[in-house]
Amino acid sequence: MVQAALRSGAAHRRCTFEVFSRKLPAGRRYGVVAGTGRMLEGLEQFRFGQAELDYLDSQKIVDDDTLQFLANYRFSGEITGYAEGEVYLPHSPVLQVTASFAEACLLETFVLSVMNHDSAVAAAGSRMTMAADGRPCVEMGSRRTQEYAATAAARTAAVVGFAATSNLEAGRRWGIPTLGTAAHAFTLLHDSEEEAFAAQVEAFGPGTTLLVDTYEVEPAVRKAVEIAGPELGAVRLDSGDLVEQAHEVRKLLDSLGNNNTKIIVSSDLDEHAIARLAAAPVDSYGVGTRLVIGSGSPTASMVYKLVERAEAGAEPVSVEKASAGKASTGGKKQALRSLDDHGRAEAEVISARGPLADAGYVGRQLQVPLVVDGEVQPGFTGAEGVQQATQRHRDSLAELPSDAHRLSDGDPVIPTIFR
Repeated sequence: MVQAALRSGAAHRRCTFEVFSRKLPAGRRYGVVAGTGRMLEGLEQFRFGQAELDYLDSQKIVDDDTLQFLANYRFSGEITGYAEGEVYLPHSPVLQVTASFAEACLLETFVLSVMNHDSAVAAAGSRMTMAADGRPCVEMGSRRTQEYAATAAARTAAVVGFAATSNLEAGRRWGIPTLGTAAHAFTLLHDSEEEAFAAQVEAFGPGTTLLVDTYEVEPAVRKAVEIAGPELGAVRLDSGDLVEQAHEVRKLLDSLGNNNTKIIVSSDLDEHAIARLAAAPVDSYGVGTRLVIGSGSPTASMVYKLVERAEAGAEPVSVEKASAGKASTGGKKQALRSLDDHGRAEAEVISARGPLADAGYVGRQLQVPLVVDGEVQPGFTGAEGVQQATQRHRDSLAELPSDAHRLSDGDPVIPTIFR
């Protein structure tokens, strides 16, 4: 497309692309914008190096003029969008990229691959932390997905309220708290369970977490308490009927005087399993597989569509698709979260016809400048970006009606209104 547009002369037309989802994944009442910080970090490094240019040239994928354009590529436009962590609804303009057609076109796959993955993980993780109702969730999914996706998922989990991650690279890169426990292999390595527990306590102190279901749970708990004493930090359950076992283990720990020893559960937990454990004496949840695959919805189905174009010095022209089932609405949008007198969200209001406040809508403007004249704005990347996104998600959820807490299928928690 870039090569053909360069030849036609249209490549330098000022254009706006919008990122949005036509609908939410099945069972979701709201979506969560995530990946914005990662996308902006990547944008700052988005270049075509000599190796990439040599490959394109050797395979005759593009012509010499296009190679020259790519060699000099630097994004110089504007990006506006919902702040990371914000709740979104169907058709919310979560991102707007304004630049020359050639500049903006090249970003489509990069932007969508980051935001579709991270927003899918965020939607699942948000439902999990909501179901946990204040009990900490720990991200433990790195062994269940591709290595780069694992680190991205750990970052996203922090945005939606996970307390820690087992992924050390995510901890290093974004300042996320890290936490881990021993695996069954560590117990199986030793000649006895007692030896394994003693070795772990010797290395990490009695406040460590001991995995107690490699063999039989009750004898293992007794051994753990005998070796670590009343300062034993936690025991972890990773199999079987977790509700029943949690009750039995809590009763046993208390009878042995370990009232402060916590119980951590794992084993393919999702939001529904976490909700079922609400009445069990569980202190925290280790969540892996279901989180990193979006709990059954591995993509947010976001699209990247051209909504406006303009010749130099001319007024923008609205453009839109008319394809059956995939129509788009033209024009650069504004978005506002309509709020009632108590600050509760009532609707997502979207317009391409001027300021919404002028039309009498009261609420919170949703879009913020992310990139200005090619420069990423401060506060959205790195550890600071994760912290800001975590707070934004917390505040955004607090605005939603109580239906947001339902895990059953249903309509979006608030409607989307076009004006």
